[in-house]
Amino acid sequence: MHVPKETIATLDSIFVGLPKTLGDATAKKPIDREWTTAIFKERVNDPIYVGKTNLTGDQQADLKHHGGPEKAIFTYPSEHYLYWQEKLNQSTITQGGMGENFSTIHMFEKDVAIGDTFEIGEAIIQVSQPRQPCWKPARRYRTKELAVLLQNSGRTGWYYRVLREGWIEAGQSLKLIERAAPEWTVEKCNEVMHRDRENFEQIAKLFEVKTLATNWQATLQKRLENKKAESIERRVYGPNVEA
Repeated sequence: MHVPKETIATLDSIFVGLPKTLGDATAKKPIDREWTTAIFKERVNDPIYVGKTNLTGDQQADLKHHGGPEKAIFTYPSEHYLYWQEKLNQSTITQGGMGENFSTIHMFEKDVAIGDTFEIGEAIIQVSQPRQPCWKPARRYRTKELAVLLQNSGRTGWYYRVLREGWIEAGQSLKLIERAAPEWTVEKCNEVMHRDRENFEQIAKLFEVKTLATNWQATLQKRLENKKAESIERRVYGPNVEA
């Protein structure tokens, strides 16, 4: 176990939300059709309880690809939003807009690694995997290529598993108390998963990281067995055939 020097970042805002159905089931364009999502979340101003699979009042619409103990909390750096506002020329993309639970200050993909364990309030949480962007942010912002832009930019955010449940609130610090695999930052994992997709030497090394989420391990194992990377079309475009 490697215990680092004290490192602190700030939880700026907390967001939770329940699934809702939007759109028109009879619409001709796929981008306008009915869909169910929990990406639209509301800011929480009071203390909130962090459980093993969710914050109180938060749920996921697609439990096959979202949620569960290894994706209990999705976090996104607040500083990324200025980049997306300018990149997409959309001032409406603001904190909470990517469906995150935690909007943080001074935490980036280059600094945070798989297995990093943080104490915040009463809770202890551990980085489990980067987010693999799907088509739902693209539909929200009516930008077909958004999932591809997210993953190629490296501005994906990441997930936490919950090691100790407890009460937290916005404004509290996240104190780094353990690093399991400091060389495997979220940035480096994104490089292997999305850009250097057939670097089998690096894939094999990442696969061996014990604190990496099991669904990432499964994807990497398939690449090693098949000696090729999987298609991303269904994940990044889904039903957004037209934008």
